[in-house]
Amino acid sequence: MSYYFDKTVDMSFDEAIAKVTEELKKEGFGVLTEIDVKGALKKKINVDFRKYRILGACNPSYAHKALLSEDKIGTMLPCNVVVQEREDGKVEVAAIDPVASMQSVENESLGEIATKIQSKLNRVINNM
Repeated sequence: MSYYFDKTVDMSFDEAIAKVTEELKKEGFGVLTEIDVKGALKKKINVDFRKYRILGACNPSYAHKALLSEDKIGTMLPCNVVVQEREDGKVEVAAIDPVASMQSVENESLGEIATKIQSKLNRVINNM
């Protein structure tokens, strides 16, 4: 089982960021964090890196349910979505598969939540 869903898109990096943010919103997610990996690596260790952004997406209702089921689940939140420019110049969008990541947590009540979030994130990627 893969730990992510991904899709190569025919749009610019900035267009992909805007589109994935829009698609996340349609599925009830907000972007809580945005990490510019390229900028951070340049600033912190003076390394040039490709365009790579990590979006920390959260669906508040499901996050609340998960936190009520498992108080340490916050260590696995938010759901990360990556937008990166590949070496060939194409842009790839990838999202964590919450069902795969929840396999390490021994709490059956999280299974239903993870499956619902999996469907939502899968739609986000497919709609790109």
